[in-house]
Amino acid sequence: MRESVGKYFFLIGSFIFWIFLALFCSKLIVDNVTSGHHYSNAVFSLTYLKNSGAAFSMLENAREFFIIIAIVATTLLWSYVHYNKSIHLISVSFIGLLTAGIMANCHERIVLGYVRDYIHLNFISFPVFNVADIFITVGVIALIGMLLIYKR
Repeated sequence: MRESVGKYFFLIGSFIFWIFLALFCSKLIVDNVTSGHHYSNAVFSLTYLKNSGAAFSMLENAREFFIIIAIVATTLLWSYVHYNKSIHLISVSFIGLLTAGIMANCHERIVLGYVRDYIHLNFISFPVFNVADIFITVGVIALIGMLLIYKR
């Protein structure tokens, strides 16, 4: 019982930390870029874009679809934590990171009608993205790695 309560506190705590960090970074960076501050180096530059689609601007103007997918994905991932009695806390933390990224983008879709993207990689041709996208990518890669490691 104590272990299961701990994993819920850990999931909720990590989720809250990461979602606030993603939303704070978006607000801070977008406010600075739109007020005339520019940053660029050999690796990345800050370029503000309003993205009404998904990755690579696919499915533009499918706002409601993405909101539903985000809520369903978050519910499924949190249900996995609930029903998996032997889940490792590191997996719980990555699920918190992943769902925070998903819900940070969902929050922006609900409140703003689009997702604020602002990180542009200068050394490769790649779409502009945001901190929440980084959380989603790291969360997915880490969870796949955890599945492969603990599957053995």
